[in-house]
Amino acid sequence: MKNRTPAAARRALADLGEHLRTWRRLNGVTQQLLAERAGVSVPTLRALESGASVSTDTLVRVLRALGVLDTVVDAADPMNSDVGRLRAGQHLPERVRLARPR
Repeated sequence: MKNRTPAAARRALADLGEHLRTWRRLNGVTQQLLAERAGVSVPTLRALESGASVSTDTLVRVLRALGVLDTVVDAADPMNSDVGRLRAGQHLPERVRLARPR
């Protein structure tokens, strides 16, 4: 079966996993201890650290246990970007619909 995850997304997952592994090591925490603190299994944590796709819930649990959840959430805030601040006054649609091919 062909992997449908785009290459850029696979690279981002691998980078994120490496960053989480580095945070864990900087904090002097074992995989076992971090998994316990996050409420996930060690194999799931290993998968995350190696760049595998995991649930958002798992990612958030690990970020929280590492103490970096607020930083990651703040980084995703559109008001923390030039584009978000520039467009803040514009009316945002309730939903965005994809144009269907005719």
